[in-house]
Amino acid sequence: MIDVVLVGNPNTGKTTLFNSLTGAHEHVGNWHGVTVEQKSRIYKYKNHDVNLIDLPGIYSLTALSYEESEGTNFLLKNRNKLVVNICDASNLQRNLYLTLGLLEAGFNIILVINQIDKKPLCKIDFAKLENKLNVKVVYIDAGNKKSVEKVNDAICNFQSKTPKKLPYLDNFDFSSINDIKNIEKNDIFTKIKILEDDDVIKKQFGINKNLNKMEEVASVRYNYIDNVLSQCSTTKIHPYGYSKLDKVLLNRIFALPIFILILCVVFYITFFAIGAFLSNGLNFLLDKFIMSPLSSFISSHIGENHFFVSLFDNAIAGGVGTIISFLPQVALLFFFLSLLEDSGYLSRVAFVFDDILSKVGLSGKSVYTLLMGFGCSTSAVLTARNMEDKNSKIKTALLTPYMSCSAKFPIYTVLGGAFFGAKNIFVIIGLYFLGVFIAIFLSWIFEKTILKSKAQSFILEFPPYRNMNFKRTLSLLWQNIKLFITRVASVILAMNIIVWVLSNFTITFKFIGNDDGISILETLGKVLSPIFIPLGFNSWGLISALIAGLVAKEVVVSSIAMFNGTQQNIASTLFISSSAAYFASGSSVISYLIFCLLYFPCIATCSVLWREIGKKWTIVGIVIEFLVAYIVSMLAYFVFRGFEILSFWQVIILFIFIIMILFAIIFIFKKIRKKKTCPYNEFCKNKNCDNCN
Repeated sequence: MIDVVLVGNPNTGKTTLFNSLTGAHEHVGNWHGVTVEQKSRIYKYKNHDVNLIDLPGIYSLTALSYEESEGTNFLLKNRNKLVVNICDASNLQRNLYLTLGLLEAGFNIILVINQIDKKPLCKIDFAKLENKLNVKVVYIDAGNKKSVEKVNDAICNFQSKTPKKLPYLDNFDFSSINDIKNIEKNDIFTKIKILEDDDVIKKQFGINKNLNKMEEVASVRYNYIDNVLSQCSTTKIHPYGYSKLDKVLLNRIFALPIFILILCVVFYITFFAIGAFLSNGLNFLLDKFIMSPLSSFISSHIGENHFFVSLFDNAIAGGVGTIISFLPQVALLFFFLSLLEDSGYLSRVAFVFDDILSKVGLSGKSVYTLLMGFGCSTSAVLTARNMEDKNSKIKTALLTPYMSCSAKFPIYTVLGGAFFGAKNIFVIIGLYFLGVFIAIFLSWIFEKTILKSKAQSFILEFPPYRNMNFKRTLSLLWQNIKLFITRVASVILAMNIIVWVLSNFTITFKFIGNDDGISILETLGKVLSPIFIPLGFNSWGLISALIAGLVAKEVVVSSIAMFNGTQQNIASTLFISSSAAYFASGSSVISYLIFCLLYFPCIATCSVLWREIGKKWTIVGIVIEFLVAYIVSMLAYFVFRGFEILSFWQVIILFIFIIMILFAIIFIFKKIRKKKTCPYNEFCKNKNCDNCN
């Protein structure tokens, strides 16, 4: 067995190479922090078994964040393993900084140069580079399986070379640490780590003072890299990642509006234009060729009144069929997220939001987590690990469920479409941005109260704008589609059957069928319904759907469809008319949609939160989510209900009146709370002071 560790800077194609070598399907992205924990896989090449370990991206052997500490700690404990160090051909100046650190530490390395861009910014003489660094150099395209065979050949035929002394090491001044005991004279690596103020090494040798030599060390290394590259490559045309597009996309005034516009276009295409057309088509095909024929077949063989017919029509055809019809929209959403990742634009978004988020105790790193929350909150929470500050990690993880994950948009599309028609696009966009706004607002509250963040480092690298890798995108889409179908065929199907049983049997477990009777679910819903009267909805069916949605948010839609008996035809007049009985008005619908957006996360997300940030903060987060959902939904209901009952100007006047009352109450409260102080002595605390009284 050959043990190989795969290391490299973020955004060099490391995970792509891991997938190509092993046949795995790990998620890749055009930003740092995609890999937050090590992954390993054993594969066979010719007559050799190779155990390949993929570490999180690191910039050097001095860790500045969680994922970097994961990588550096593993490396330093396994110096005997062969290291494949991958670099981007267009960004060698930065990437070789880690290479030098590995050579200083005495690792046996294979240097893999990955041509991410078809036209790299510089041409490299690999023979010269190999000779200068005294390491094996392999030039590949990490996404091409035939190309990466050269890496396998290098691994299987690797022969350790006698290490050359790196010439720049003589430029380091170790005079300030020569008197430290227990450091071997030839242990250059440890001495350099002390100069860099590495906390782990300093603690090991009992060093308390800061030497502040990191910039000096970096300068020496980069000067050597520049010298090597000047002899081995042509001059770069322009800085790595530079683009004229950034003058517009990163403009102080236009950056944020452009990002919002891009999201609006994505949502319109996904939920209305192409997405709606494809979903309706899939819905028709399911009904015409699968669900209806199966329902007729079952009815003809066991009778129309049999409980199994009801189970199939409502739980399977009505519930699961409803969710499957959203498959095209799910695929489109992930397609556009992949497009933003591959293009290099997502890193720019992090830069745009870093200044905004820093004011509420977060950083640009949080953008990656929150944007991934639009796909799946469960996997997005895991990426919060890359926060080096504990409080920032907790905040980011707690705020991720406020993003509208892909499981929530069937709720918006079905209920909103049924009641608002074409205007539903504004409702959906409003819900997405409402989640973001509330997350930022809560972060500000946390920052001012219980979760104040420390200053954080945020290393951001702009990759060049790139064309989409369609092969990788199609592979990623297929993985997400398989995950969606698996989820529908397991969790959602099982939950729909449970909901059907609870809604079709009484507490004495008697099948209701066409007979009158109160089901278990209706009984539970009616017990809880008074709680939701201030929110404008108190139907047992809606409340029961919310309870079912704790397992998976998609079940909210399938449950309502099941209660309505509409089977998979979610756009039917029957669905609209039967759902109307659940809501008193359009304001009730908006209140319900907002509650679905903000209330408890699904069980899978809760379990990940429990593991990542602990029991206490998970419970606190769940309680806060319910309170926020309740308050915001209630306010939204009263505001929109006001517009339905009163004229526009009457609502505005009423709103101003309420604001004035609130300010008056706050002003009076502050006056009452204000401590009396002696006008002659501001430090006087004597309650019986004659001057104060």
